[in-house]
Amino acid sequence: MTVVVFGSINMDLVTRTSRLPQPSETIIGSEFFTTPGGKGANQAVALAKLKVLTQMVGRVGSDGFGHQLLASLQTAGVKIRGVHVDHSTHSGVAVITVADSGENQIIGVLGANGELDETDIKRLLELLPGADALLLQLEVPLVVVRQAAQAARQAGVRVLLDPAPVPGEAIADLYPFVDILLPNEVEAGHLAGFPVHSPKTAAQAAALFQQQGAQTVIVKLGAQGALCATPDDTFFVPAFSITAIDTVAAGDAFAGGLTAALVEGKPLREAVVWGTAAGALATTKVGAQSAMPDRDTLEVFLRKRGLGIED
Repeated sequence: MTVVVFGSINMDLVTRTSRLPQPSETIIGSEFFTTPGGKGANQAVALAKLKVLTQMVGRVGSDGFGHQLLASLQTAGVKIRGVHVDHSTHSGVAVITVADSGENQIIGVLGANGELDETDIKRLLELLPGADALLLQLEVPLVVVRQAAQAARQAGVRVLLDPAPVPGEAIADLYPFVDILLPNEVEAGHLAGFPVHSPKTAAQAAALFQQQGAQTVIVKLGAQGALCATPDDTFFVPAFSITAIDTVAAGDAFAGGLTAALVEGKPLREAVVWGTAAGALATTKVGAQSAMPDRDTLEVFLRKRGLGIED
């Protein structure tokens, strides 16, 4: 079981506050810390902590953050021979504000992530033979995401795309190269052109994406659960009841849990349950990569609920 993650690697600069500020408002926060993040790196760590062999392809700067980010990936068990140290720019950062409710606001500055090009695709091509899946996001240039998806399709590797953040340009031309599209409700709404806030509207958005070329669409609906539409079936998996303290990396944990189950050969419905459980567990801890559940934690969580794990 090998998954290649092609995407962003950031240092998260996190502030905690009682509530999110309004536009032009200054409020006093209660805490500040730095923690490794980036949607690509988060998903790679999520997979590695679930005991999936994971290869990361991306870039960091040659600054202090870059060294810390590489060390964090290695500590989690992610293979980093596909990560390039770029001496021409700084590492990517994300400035994150987290409210006591668990809601968050994020501003990303791409840095080295914005410099990915054909040389990074070459590193990806070296890793695709024998890979079971390629996991993509949109915190790196869209042109290389397209090239990566096309390369994986030509290599017969399953492609999963988390379309975040939604870019200013259309991405429907990507869908024919995507086996599973993984938007959350906000992203699905932006991409579909109408609000997505329920299983019904999620199913409508999924049908549109399928008409545009996506095979399977899973819309993450936060505290409601996840709507999955395949070419043959549509089903809904409700969320687990849990007290959330930080939702920053819940979607990345979902992608990791889902992908881990799929490459282990589990049915899609069970894989969505794994993703939903991993996402729920990630909200119970502060931070991004540090919040990703390990394999034992996920298995215990599912076993207690009579789901997904055989004794």
